[in-house]
Amino acid sequence: MNIVVLAGGISPERDVSLSSGKMIYTALKEKGHQAILLDVYLGYEKEIVGDLTAVFAQHTDWAADIVAIKSESPDILEVKARRMDGDKNFFGPNVIRLCQAADVVFIALHGESGEDGKIQAAFDLMGIRYTGSDHMSSAIAMDKILSKELFRLHGIPTPVGIEVSQGEAVKLPEGMKSPDIKSPDIKYPVIVKANNGGSSVGVSVARNDLEYAEALKEAYCYDEVALVEQYIEGREFSVGVLAGKAFPVIEIAPKQGFFDYHNKYQPGATVETCPALISQATASLLQRLAEKVFVVLRLKNYARIDFMMDGEGDVYCLEANTLPGMSPASLLPKEAAVAGIEFGELCERIVAGVR
Repeated sequence: MNIVVLAGGISPERDVSLSSGKMIYTALKEKGHQAILLDVYLGYEKEIVGDLTAVFAQHTDWAADIVAIKSESPDILEVKARRMDGDKNFFGPNVIRLCQAADVVFIALHGESGEDGKIQAAFDLMGIRYTGSDHMSSAIAMDKILSKELFRLHGIPTPVGIEVSQGEAVKLPEGMKSPDIKSPDIKYPVIVKANNGGSSVGVSVARNDLEYAEALKEAYCYDEVALVEQYIEGREFSVGVLAGKAFPVIEIAPKQGFFDYHNKYQPGATVETCPALISQATASLLQRLAEKVFVVLRLKNYARIDFMMDGEGDVYCLEANTLPGMSPASLLPKEAAVAGIEFGELCERIVAGVR
């Protein structure tokens, strides 16, 4: 097949996306597909002459920025400065032409303008086939507050949380009632998240008023709306879902702090165990909940669902990732491997699931 692997972009998760894209591109080439690795924002500036479909068999790699994922998110202003028309058109030179010529586009983007449904909506209008969820389910899953409301509506346990908008008072409301936690109040510690962020960018734990104000300030760097959520002390798990069926559960145990951007992508910062060392009953519960989230949010193709379990064994769904990372440090490929699916086969199954 002729496949464009679309990576990069201008979200804080740019480096992660480029790493995922490189892995996917290499695997698809090894499986015999004719693939192009393309930065959605920088594109390919040179003139393409002749039949576009022939280009897939001629070139190697057109995403030049791939580097090891650093401990901090990249400088997006520097990336934007490399395009004079960047504010007028998100898609770089030749991106749409090449995507239209492909049999399918493997979207390896993460975060804003990639995982939030905007690109999916554009591709739907242009008749471009792509991997992952459609524009509507992508937008719903990207919105943490809306997702949480749907979790509650459908009986999926989730930590109590409140919406806070930039400009509002930063004092933590008291007396919030919720059936989702044993205590009727939301209280410190809390976790503050940019509502439409990913890879734990714009996420902080706050244990007092000063830390809470600083956490909101950090979240507002990435979104005008923040989710303030009861912090669950305990163990963290993730469950990949492919074609509606859950993978084995993986446990994530950072050596220090919580599973933030640094701990997600720096080698040796986190201990990951798959299958997780939990009872079969707990594993089955997490898998059933992951599959239910997949249905409730109307997800397509594949996804990854994140959970916490407190000291009493109660589990809580945090969020769904509609374009899970496929980098060397990512969780989904590790879960698939335990299920007997090597990385190249995983990529091909995702492509085969496109409708």
